[in-house]
Amino acid sequence: MAFDATVRAAAPFQNQRLPEREQVAFSIRRSDFQSKVRVRRTGNLILFVVDASWSMAVAERMTATKGAILSLLTDAYQRRDRVGLIVFQKDRAHLVLPPTHSTSLARKALADIPVGGKTPLAAGLSLALKTLSTEKITHPEILPLMILLTDGAGNVSIGSQPPLAESYQVADEICRQRIRSVVVNMEHAAFDQGLASELARHLGASCYTLHDLRAESLYETVRGELNP
Repeated sequence: MAFDATVRAAAPFQNQRLPEREQVAFSIRRSDFQSKVRVRRTGNLILFVVDASWSMAVAERMTATKGAILSLLTDAYQRRDRVGLIVFQKDRAHLVLPPTHSTSLARKALADIPVGGKTPLAAGLSLALKTLSTEKITHPEILPLMILLTDGAGNVSIGSQPPLAESYQVADEICRQRIRSVVVNMEHAAFDQGLASELARHLGASCYTLHDLRAESLYETVRGELNP
């Protein structure tokens, strides 16, 4: 019982309860009872999944992503958000930054991310699915959001299927699990074959094309998805 709140609820009726107050100094009825309700705030988990394979846009892509992650971490303490980072390149994906509130850990993880090689898109999506599925079990109250930065041109398989078919299969599973996603198409408009848009369709996600991407614009995009 919330004692203070119960007393406050009963106080305005004391003059109406004079017969009862002949027996007690202060009259409290069942209708006055107040209980303590613990409200648990729901936090967001923002998982960046970044294609670090070699391309013309790789430098801009990494600069924008690093800036956005650090910007999101700045207000994570108040919003209870956590931010993580997966990078995929060559033949595998790495969880460079496990979900965290810590800006110091983020800065260390973001300091030196290698780039170059082929594009194991399916590996990046699979690791994202595994990471978010685990987080949903250990933190069932979280609201996950995956931010995928890629041109959608996967060219490395992790199994026996063709690279893109494999990637779309994982994307379909992410969609089935109702994981919110955003695709940021990093392909130059002149060379865009629509692969990022097709991947977004499988994910059930919004797809943004940002030709001159800055950290601030990516940050605002993510905040808009978290607060539609």
